Amino acid sequence: MIRRLTLSAFALTALLAAGCASTMGAGAPARAADGVLIGSNGMALYTFDRDATPGKSACNGPCATNWPPLMASASAASMGDWTIITRDDGGKQWAYKSKPLYFWIKDQKPGDRTGDGFNNVWHLARP
Repeated sequence: MIRRLTLSAFALTALLAAGCASTMGAGAPARAADGVLIGSNGMALYTFDRDATPGKSACNGPCATNWPPLMASASAASMGDWTIITRDDGGKQWAYKSKPLYFWIKDQKPGDRTGDGFNNVWHLARP
């Protein structure tokens, strides 16, 4: 009887923990690692201070060449803190807590974070 109760308590604890998991779960376009958000390619993601209007990216044209957006597929759907914005060119981009997300072209390999603080307007995206 005690063993059955212990197993039941363990199972309940596991279910509660799963329910309290962050929105970085399955299906999320990025994950947290070492305190920052990274794309499925392992590369760091960044936010742009000039993205002041919710749902709008201020990084287009040459800016987007240097700071490629974390693009969303046409079938992607918002979930929790993850939303999708429409870019000026009509493409879809992921945003986390209303902040559009970007890669930095000068980051060459997973673990690089060379864009943090660039021009005092680019910052590592944090969960």
